[in-house]
Amino acid sequence: MEEEGAHTRVDGDEGRGHDQEWSSMEEPLLKKTPSLTSTDLAMVGAQVSHMESLDYEIIENDLFQDNWRSRSREEILQYIFLKWMLAFLIGLLTGGIAALINLAVENIAGQKMITVSALVDQKRYFAGLSYLTLVNLALTSVAAILCVGIAPTAAGPGIPEIKAYLNGVDTPDMFSPSVLFVKIIGSIGAVSSGLDLGKEGPLVHIGACIAAQLGQRHRRGCRWLRHFDNDRDRRDLITMGASSGVCAAFRAPVGGVLFALEEVATWWRPALLWRTFFSTAIVVVVLRGATELCKSGRCGLFGRGGLILFDVSNVEVHYYPADILPIIAVGVIGGILGSLYNFLLHKVLRLYSLINEKGKAAKLLLSLSVSIFTSVFAYSLPFFAKCSPNPANGSIGNLERFNCPAGYYNELATLLHSTNDDAVRRVFSTATAGEFGTAALTAFFAFYCVLGLITFGIAVPSGLFLPIILMGSGYGRLIAVMASGFIKMDQGLYAVLGAAALMAGSMRMTVSLCVIFLELTNNLLLLPITMIVLLIAKTVGDCFNPSIYEIILELKGLPFLQPNPEPWMRNLTVGELAAAKPAVVSVSSVEKVSRLMEVLTTTSHSGFPVVDRCARTMATELHGLVLRSHIIAALRKKWFLKEGGRMDEWKVREVFGTGELAERAQSIEEMDFTAEEMEMYVDLHPFINLTAHTVVDSTSVSKAVVLFRQVALRHLLIVAKYPRPEASTLVGILTRQDLRAHNILNAFPDIASRKASGNREKFTP
Repeated sequence: MEEEGAHTRVDGDEGRGHDQEWSSMEEPLLKKTPSLTSTDLAMVGAQVSHMESLDYEIIENDLFQDNWRSRSREEILQYIFLKWMLAFLIGLLTGGIAALINLAVENIAGQKMITVSALVDQKRYFAGLSYLTLVNLALTSVAAILCVGIAPTAAGPGIPEIKAYLNGVDTPDMFSPSVLFVKIIGSIGAVSSGLDLGKEGPLVHIGACIAAQLGQRHRRGCRWLRHFDNDRDRRDLITMGASSGVCAAFRAPVGGVLFALEEVATWWRPALLWRTFFSTAIVVVVLRGATELCKSGRCGLFGRGGLILFDVSNVEVHYYPADILPIIAVGVIGGILGSLYNFLLHKVLRLYSLINEKGKAAKLLLSLSVSIFTSVFAYSLPFFAKCSPNPANGSIGNLERFNCPAGYYNELATLLHSTNDDAVRRVFSTATAGEFGTAALTAFFAFYCVLGLITFGIAVPSGLFLPIILMGSGYGRLIAVMASGFIKMDQGLYAVLGAAALMAGSMRMTVSLCVIFLELTNNLLLLPITMIVLLIAKTVGDCFNPSIYEIILELKGLPFLQPNPEPWMRNLTVGELAAAKPAVVSVSSVEKVSRLMEVLTTTSHSGFPVVDRCARTMATELHGLVLRSHIIAALRKKWFLKEGGRMDEWKVREVFGTGELAERAQSIEEMDFTAEEMEMYVDLHPFINLTAHTVVDSTSVSKAVVLFRQVALRHLLIVAKYPRPEASTLVGILTRQDLRAHNILNAFPDIASRKASGNREKFTP
């Protein structure tokens, strides 16, 4: 990621020689390297792409204030109405696409398993294996070829990139129409192929893509939409899209809102809460309408499960003292297994990054190899399982006979020879004690642990939710079977608790996860024990490593700002950070064209402080900050003055519109000026952000990180607490990369060495 601002003080080291007392006070407390670097290497993905931050902060310049004052009451009402209309469209389109994906997946995967069962019933075992492997291979090929050839960023769940975008990082090519197309078709192929992945993560990405497309810049479109030409409104739309995607995946409207609030969104406000809830409500209405329409069988196998995915409301929940220890054990084991899964997946993703670097053929071959492994072992393992007599409780319709004689069923085939959703339903099934033994559940759990590690990271759209639910439900029910002699609660409910615990142990979510599981299972009586299990699992997992999404963000090199700064940041000031950076690059409020071209061509900064020197007192004054894109807009319009001075306001309003200023900084290579034009001036006053956020140089880095994240900043100016007449008031400027712990530790090896040696006495809060 290129540096985005100007970089540290203008007085330089030579200014200290005039005042020995100032020099001793200003001497850095910690050793530092010559410069604060911002180099990152993404371990996952094909390449490290150029990324910039987003302008979530309102740029309060003269043009913005004039535009805001000129809005009529009708335009403001149109703006509010359009926000609700876009929320409606996001919910409608996300729900409709989710229904189509579910219809395609359930019919393709269901018909595939029906054919395999028929071949096994005819004892054509090799034909069944060949058919399953080839069909799965074809479906995986469709998903992998689309991802590798058309949209590489469509691979994976997309949730870490959405988190980064909402955190302020402009993740490139994540919400384009090609990504949306590949995500839809690729999800159908990947999920139908029997791979250990879910459609939940891709649906979140699909919802975000839909929102991003609806919020695209509309400079040439409807004049109503011109007010959406800003990153702030696009951020809100993508938040609604992500929430709608979660709702479409789990059919959990409240859980979707809470997921966006707890997990993906960095900034939140009450107005966004209402629109997000409205959007998820539309998703549920669309999905409910689709399932009701398809109940009569006109949609094949889709719609038979109803709106609730894993309904366990048919059993009444009672709490007994004998269940306390097993429930606590489920939570503790979930936290340990979740952190272990994160650790191992981290290693696997590093290995996959090395394979993916070899090119498209290697990516495709890796995906197909995982598909073959999954098909062969899922088909073959049930042959090693024992046959059990059919139960007398009437649940025989959910059991697979496979290679067993009439009147018997194969426990492992019941769990493995089904779609992933059906496998979860069978493990969650209540009043079925004794249907699954210890051996079958152990094999089921171990098999999906292996698949969960090797499947995520291949070049297909994939989600983490369902693989973790499968693993968690397996070990939860296994604990219940092993402790069946003294527990009182239903074994299926232990499977639900195990799935929730493992998700909390890996993803470190609590509130949203609790509500999602209540909406998934339709049993409110599970609320107290689900809350306890989630809290235990998250607490245990936090003792070992970060959440799985934080690990992926780090591997991909996305500059995500964490909510909590490191403790040692309290002992470091922003002035010391500024001293470790190159000299600041600033401009004057009225600047020569030649000077602006020099600044633009020799730097890659996205913002420049505006500093003028008073002719009478010779003191410097900080006016604010001007964006690179606004300077380019002024140059492209050739908005020049022959002599330095201010342009009339009415002329500015005639030349520049809000749509033009909302455009990203374009290339300056095609701009060509004559020698006479290079000596002319540009008045930057209308473009200066007069309310740019500033901190004094004695502010701790910890406080700067909190301010930067909570206010959604892109630049943070540093001014001197005790300015000197001969020096500039401006000390420096900080950007997102400057506040990342990794980059600070590289610049200050003294801190890194103390952390490595475990000597933290001076760096505790």
